[in-house]
Amino acid sequence: MFDPADYSELRVTESPIPGLFVIDLVINGDNRGWFKENYQAAKLEALGLPHFNVVQNNFSYNAEKGVTRGLHAEPWEKYISVANGRVFGAWVDLRKGATFGRTFTTEINPGKAVFVSRGIANSYQALDANITYAYLVNAHWSPDAQYTLINLFDPELNIAWPIDKSQAIVSDKDANHPLLRDITPLEF
Repeated sequence: MFDPADYSELRVTESPIPGLFVIDLVINGDNRGWFKENYQAAKLEALGLPHFNVVQNNFSYNAEKGVTRGLHAEPWEKYISVANGRVFGAWVDLRKGATFGRTFTTEINPGKAVFVSRGIANSYQALDANITYAYLVNAHWSPDAQYTLINLFDPELNIAWPIDKSQAIVSDKDANHPLLRDITPLEF
């Protein structure tokens, strides 16, 4: 369960996937609720987050617990957070190199954000109903954007989804992504 009191220090930590950072945000709360400074470039860059030129802010609303989206490697960087509730995030490095296929997972709540570099496939599963998932990006969406997609439930990835595949709410498109063994590593 999310407790705002647990988030009193701004921290940036690189995950085992190079270029994937977990950010612990400061939450200030009282009897009315809480407030957070979700993204402040100067403070985050001073702690090691790469420079990130935000050009678009997107929201994804998830009505039901178990909504599962991804895995998508998009041609831009993302700064991910939630406005409320919790999601289980999972990432796979699809870039050519020694970490190709490496996975990382963490729970994202209002006190935790994640920065995802280009070439890392992103996904999440709603752990609560009525989740607002938000992400800043450094390139505009385009119907011509080239995505690399990978199957959420590929056994080779060994992602321990909290809500089993049989109970997850997944789009037909996401359910039919290729397996890791069929992915050509991305070069940048």
